[in-house]
Amino acid sequence: MRDLLLLSKDIPIAKIIGGTLEPADPVRLPLFLKRTGDALAWLESRAIDGHRTNSRLLKRALRLEHKDDLTAVLAVNAATITDNYWVKPIEDIDTQYDDIRFKINLFDNLALTGDVNSFDQPPGRTPELTNTGSFEKCWRLENGEWWMYKAGKQEELFSELLAFKIGGALGLSMAEYQADGAFIKSRDFTDNARVDFEPAISIIGDEPDYIKIYDALRVVDESIAGQYVLMCYFDGLIYNMDRHEHNFGVLRDNDTGGILSMAPLFDHNISMISRGYPLRTPNDALISDFTALLRHTDKPLRVRRLSERELLSLAKGTPFEPPATGEALQPRDFAARYLVSRQKALEEQNRGLLSFFA
Repeated sequence: MRDLLLLSKDIPIAKIIGGTLEPADPVRLPLFLKRTGDALAWLESRAIDGHRTNSRLLKRALRLEHKDDLTAVLAVNAATITDNYWVKPIEDIDTQYDDIRFKINLFDNLALTGDVNSFDQPPGRTPELTNTGSFEKCWRLENGEWWMYKAGKQEELFSELLAFKIGGALGLSMAEYQADGAFIKSRDFTDNARVDFEPAISIIGDEPDYIKIYDALRVVDESIAGQYVLMCYFDGLIYNMDRHEHNFGVLRDNDTGGILSMAPLFDHNISMISRGYPLRTPNDALISDFTALLRHTDKPLRVRRLSERELLSLAKGTPFEPPATGEALQPRDFAARYLVSRQKALEEQNRGLLSFFA
């Protein structure tokens, strides 16, 4: 890897010499680099998931010399839609941030659907090379705002959109989701990198334990730790099986480096009925892990109670069509009843600490 200059907007914050990080402005450094100092791992973490079928098509269409993560990232200066960090060769004194920012995306259809008509167009800069995650997706610029489109099965899209509505009903900070034809789309919650999104791995590393994550976040900010507890309640309620250190995080002020808040909640397509219709009484790890966490905090948590009637109304207003089965002839009714049963299980296992208001 050639020597690089790491910048936040047009402000140099570090050099990467022979792969070694040499900080110049530690306050503005990405939190991942503050924690590890591993510049190569940070760069590679920004790359599109190479296991996605359409990522391989995309790399071929862009005529990348190599198909590894580092090559993909450096092809677009390691720039992303959701933060202001980027790199350039250390000898480059001319390139400015505005030169490398994404202003158009001609490869959205190829990244999302593998569209054959997008394959043969001339190579160009695209945010898809730093669009992380395991599902087929793309960025589209609409009326000056970036939206992420995601593909999936009907039950996955239904679960993700319903999760957004439930989070809103609970008063949680949620990334905005909308149905768009056969896809679901989510508005860029950084507003074109007016703030920087940093995934939780930057703070906690590869850590699945709720209590250890909570304790690590308390060191950062007590209020963020509290927001994390609410997220874990939400995950327990909606049976979100896929929360991990890359799909939640914090927002930072890109001028001061200060942490502002937890980022809006997103990525709930593997929740509720996305993997079938759960038939057993809720008593799973998501509920028991939340219970252990709440006892560890020893702080009361008060949340809004959702009625089956309200949940059914939200489900009926969600346009995707999960398949009916012998266990769930009416999938929306099933989803509403199942959510109420999970709410009840959370209440019963956390008496004395968890309370509800109407």
